[in-house]
Amino acid sequence: MAHYYDDTPLGEVIEENFTTTLRGRMFSFVAASGLFSKHHVDNATRLLIEKCDLSDSKKILDLGCGWGPVSVVLASIFPDKEFVATDTNVRAVAYTRKNTRKYGLDFRVFKSNLFDKMGDETFDTILTNPPYVAGREVCFRFITESFDHLTPGGNLQLVARHQKGGKMLEKKMKETFGNVEAIAKGSGFRIYKSVKDKSSAPVGDVVGEDVEEDSSTDSNN
Repeated sequence: MAHYYDDTPLGEVIEENFTTTLRGRMFSFVAASGLFSKHHVDNATRLLIEKCDLSDSKKILDLGCGWGPVSVVLASIFPDKEFVATDTNVRAVAYTRKNTRKYGLDFRVFKSNLFDKMGDETFDTILTNPPYVAGREVCFRFITESFDHLTPGGNLQLVARHQKGGKMLEKKMKETFGNVEAIAKGSGFRIYKSVKDKSSAPVGDVVGEDVEEDSSTDSNN
């Protein structure tokens, strides 16, 4: 069975266009079959967009960007900040690019399975809505591998449903970073934030471990 977190979605591409209000602005998006929440901005992503804390951040990674709502909205709201968006799904990369072009945005969007194409690049903030249905170990990697790609004093902000895996991820963040707090909540979801200590020493065990386009999308990608 195909999943939205697969590298290359199968089947016909069916596009979805919709409009929604985020951060007090109206946005129009295009998404497609084979992508997570292709009809609308889901509640977890909406919370992350509305309530994430970027006050001390200059460089932000949208990790597992899907069709791009987080980075597209936030780059539009905060043009002085640098955004990077990545996903393992080639169709997600293509549709994030489509949505960036709609708003005249110019930031890096590329295919990467977590951090495998990022070398030693670091960020002030990593924002993510991890694919809980991919399993515990995959979600744990979002946390542990983020640690090595944060600047000292940088932070990971992860959104999850508190009663459906969120508590477990919160515990893993505490184990990895030595700290965690819930900075926002709504519709059963919470944003958990952990800050990397400026000593840069991991608290728990940290897993250590161009862009191919989706040929099934149109020629504008």
